[in-house]
Amino acid sequence: MTTPQDLSIRSKRVLLPDGESPATVRIRDGRIASIEAYESEAPNVEDLGDAVLMPGLVDTHVHLNEPGRTEWEGFATGTAAARAGGFTTLIDMPLNSSPVTTSAEALSSKRLASEGQLSVDVGFYGGLVPGNADRMGELIDAGVRGIKAFLCHSGIGEFPNATENDLRQAMPVLAERGVPLLAHAELASEDVPAMADPRKYADYLATRPPSFERDAIALLIRLCRETGCRTHIVHLADAGCLPMLAEAKNQGLPITVETCPHYLAFAAENIPDGFTLAKCAPPVRDEGNRRALWDALQSGLIDMVVSDHSPCPPDMKSLEEGSFEKAWGGISSLQLGLSIIWKMAQEAGLGLRDVAAWMGACPAQLVGVPFGIEPGHPAHLFAFDPDAVWAPFPDDLLHRHKLTPYLGMEMRGRVLRTYVHGNPELLAGQLV
Repeated sequence: MTTPQDLSIRSKRVLLPDGESPATVRIRDGRIASIEAYESEAPNVEDLGDAVLMPGLVDTHVHLNEPGRTEWEGFATGTAAARAGGFTTLIDMPLNSSPVTTSAEALSSKRLASEGQLSVDVGFYGGLVPGNADRMGELIDAGVRGIKAFLCHSGIGEFPNATENDLRQAMPVLAERGVPLLAHAELASEDVPAMADPRKYADYLATRPPSFERDAIALLIRLCRETGCRTHIVHLADAGCLPMLAEAKNQGLPITVETCPHYLAFAAENIPDGFTLAKCAPPVRDEGNRRALWDALQSGLIDMVVSDHSPCPPDMKSLEEGSFEKAWGGISSLQLGLSIIWKMAQEAGLGLRDVAAWMGACPAQLVGVPFGIEPGHPAHLFAFDPDAVWAPFPDDLLHRHKLTPYLGMEMRGRVLRTYVHGNPELLAGQLV
């Protein structure tokens, strides 16, 4: 096996910043040294033939849950699954671990727990909860890539929702330091009916109406305008929010928006009652909503696609009872996201350059990490067969738990090999 210190990778299809072309990528000491002609003489050449050599993708919304909750998902399994799916950089959310990452000390515990377990590069967010707004500076100084807040309760007792007053205290600090606020945008602003039948998806959907997202995003836009804080809307599910987001962006407000594969691939009408593998929050809405989100992604109004990989142990998904009331709300897709989105993009007549922007360039820009096959960048790359057609089954998945609503669904495109810092082997990741 060649070493990452001196390696060249050749392909007839290399996805470069200005488009796809034949090329040889030379790597030295884990970084891209040069981009040369396909026919150039180079040592230790790996020839990929017609497989596409792509820049490693970036997922800025992942729950890895260490330390403290390794029975959910850990650094070893989560980063191995990411690598198998073409991702070379992840940013870990500050909750579901114990302790939650709301202080510099807790961030240090995260880093310590990750030692010797990373197959890809990993960075971290800090968390905003009631009472810690005065700790934003220490978290930023300690190296977090952003600050996450919930506008509704997170479901984790140690991570309650931030109030408008908490946001008003924190956002000016984040604006001054140039660090984004990432907001779970649901505000429980109206009474909702109790679930008459907890197995019915429609009953669960009614407990988290679109108004929750719309009221939360209206508040965030207002605070963004007042403070100038970079504001990122995580996992947008309600297309009814798009007009106000378009207006805010047109006014030049520093607002970015993500959605997730499950909001683009599923529709409420097609989720069977009792199918708790599809429970998430905000919930998957109807087919018209799904189409509107897809259109907004293609137009650029939605900036990026990330996984919100939020696994849990099987006994927390209420698989036998099928209760949407009892089941944990989270979907695992870290290893599958590229193949899900590429299938949809290809059917819409779009190309790999579009997918790389949604799942690489834009997330990388959000958190300030390098992206792209360019000299000087880390040699984060993967070989991709865009024509492969396959369906995932449990044995294919490297996630700790093999629970996902995508089992058996047709996928398009498959990752053949991933290079992290030029290394084709596992356990090559670093902290970023």
